[in-house]
Amino acid sequence: MPDQTTPRRILVTGVGATPGFGLARSLLRLGHQVVAVDANSLAPGFFLEDVCPYVVPLAKDPDYPDAITELCRALAVDAIVAGIENDLPPLLDLRPRLEADGVRLWLPDAKSVHDCIDKRRFHRVLTEHGIPTPRAWEPEDLDLVPAGVELVVKPRGGHGAQGVHMVTSLRHVRVLCELVPAPIVQERVYGTEFTADCLVDRDGQASVILRRRDLVKAGCVAVSTTFDNQAVHDLVADTLRAVRAAGLCCVQGFITDDGRVTITELNVRVAGGFALTEAAGADLVGQMVNGLFGEPVDHDRLTYRAGVFLTNYLETLRVGDITELEVAAAPKGATA
Repeated sequence: MPDQTTPRRILVTGVGATPGFGLARSLLRLGHQVVAVDANSLAPGFFLEDVCPYVVPLAKDPDYPDAITELCRALAVDAIVAGIENDLPPLLDLRPRLEADGVRLWLPDAKSVHDCIDKRRFHRVLTEHGIPTPRAWEPEDLDLVPAGVELVVKPRGGHGAQGVHMVTSLRHVRVLCELVPAPIVQERVYGTEFTADCLVDRDGQASVILRRRDLVKAGCVAVSTTFDNQAVHDLVADTLRAVRAAGLCCVQGFITDDGRVTITELNVRVAGGFALTEAAGADLVGQMVNGLFGEPVDHDRLTYRAGVFLTNYLETLRVGDITELEVAAAPKGATA
């Protein structure tokens, strides 16, 4: 039977952001062909050696569905993996059309996806399942916020720490709720921040790899270390079950100074720092490819070593003449 060693042509969205960039690079290392797409013609992932780069409309653009569909047909794409949350809603709507063309997706059901990308809905699901998560309030309920509570104001559908504000004054919160689109107000949590890289197979079995977020800059982990903690592992597993997760995803949360664990979010995509998970021994992307193409996920290959660290830094990837860019747009009838 074919497995991850069989070369596939996989389209990765959002290669301008760290998760999509890293995913494209990992798939290339495994020997797969990568069709890299992004709305920005200067997306870093376009400059990875051996990718097929294509500019596509923004996910909210009405031309996005046709551009993705026609690109998949023209290039005989085998599967799509989203590297950014914005692409998930249109891909869910496109799933019947794509699957009819033989293009594979591995996503949870639509309710599960929306329960994760909408922070208000995510809070409600976790609360209903008794999973610890920061207290949250609607903008119209700010009078219910206890005195002295530090707060976070963020967009309900935000990602990558965009539009996130840390505040102590309710007066500032009220102003931000007028400025931040579709805001949610949450209690600020302090402690050891962590990410769990997760792969949930089609039978619901999950592998969970834990990483401390030792240093975070602009929402991206700059320094990270793998660790073991049974309480964190179990709460992450409970969270995956609560939202009916499937495939590749990541869970974030905090371990407070008194040892309590609280979950803050679940992203239906690979995490930006997943390279540490692979360096620690877990075959995360390889086993994702197996599951994506209907093959068994080998959870024995998703074990990892604690105490492995990763440190990131900004690097100039490419400098050149913009008139010499060789990145094609993805109109109808695009060809390889």
